[in-house]
Amino acid sequence: MTNAAPVIEIRDLHKAYGDLEVLKGVDIVAPAGHVVSLIGSSGSGKSTLLRCANLLEDSQQGDVLFCGEPVTWKGMGANRHPGDHAQMIRIRTNLSMVFQQFNLWAHMTILQNVMEAPVTVLKRDKAEAEAAARKYLAKVGIGDKCDAYPAQLSGGQQQRAAIARALCMEPKALLFDEPTSALDPELEQEVVKVIKDLAAEGRTMIIVTHDMRLAADVSDHVVFLHQGKIEEQGPPAELFGKPKTERLKGFLSATVS
Repeated sequence: MTNAAPVIEIRDLHKAYGDLEVLKGVDIVAPAGHVVSLIGSSGSGKSTLLRCANLLEDSQQGDVLFCGEPVTWKGMGANRHPGDHAQMIRIRTNLSMVFQQFNLWAHMTILQNVMEAPVTVLKRDKAEAEAAARKYLAKVGIGDKCDAYPAQLSGGQQQRAAIARALCMEPKALLFDEPTSALDPELEQEVVKVIKDLAAEGRTMIIVTHDMRLAADVSDHVVFLHQGKIEEQGPPAELFGKPKTERLKGFLSATVS
């Protein structure tokens, strides 16, 4: 292991929507090559935390660091927002997000969907972007669907296309926000396999998931959020095998049942 700074580090993060405090001082570290899973009930702040890490949401207090570089903020409290636009774009393009809903362009083929951001955002050569897009679509098992449109694919295939799109940006980390929750169990397993393969490659990932088996199988570290705070965290074997708090015990028993 090197002493390199974590890809993502969050310190004492606070986020509120008006009077509703969603995150109440959260710390997260995702070192290079590690998988961190965020688990917890709906409304615990998992997805909000992920969106704050990617600067899709503005937090009111705390630090967000990308590869050791702190985000520059302007303003305070409810008026706080990233103060360096170029830095914000650079960080976002290095943190590819995969959403619960696939967010594919309906009027573009799958190949065009995967190529779009590298060409328009990263200004990559079109032929180079196409070669990369074909490579990543093959990697997620839908290389034969390049010329199909999203409506012609199953939900599992669309989510795999969304993962290929994220990979095509060559990011330093992948952020997954409930990537399987919109899928039925059979299609869910297609996506789980891809995520497990990516974890086995040593990719840096933060995964918000309701799938405890996925979290147990791929994570180096699991964080249990409850009402905007970290209730418990640790290696998956410890967290799932020997939960310390009553809240986590109750959550896991409810999830299993």
